[in-house]
Amino acid sequence: MNGQRLVELRKAAGLTQAELAVKAGLGMMQVSRIERGAVSDPQVSTVQALADALGVPVAELLAEPEAAAR
Repeated sequence: MNGQRLVELRKAAGLTQAELAVKAGLGMMQVSRIERGAVSDPQVSTVQALADALGVPVAELLAEPEAAAR
C-alpha cells in the first residue's frame, strides 16, 4: 500500500490523521506510520477500515498516487 495515496484520499476527504484514525477505529500513530511508508504492508482489516472510513473501494486506496499516474 502506498502511503502517499492514503494522504491524497485523506486530504480529499477533508480529514486530519486523527479524524481518519477515529473513523477507521485505528490509532493516529498507525495512520501516520502508514502514510510515511513505515508500514508498507498493513493487515487486510486495516486497509478495509481505512477504505470504509474514506468512503472509497479498497482498490482505490491501493491504486498508485495521482501525482505518479500523470
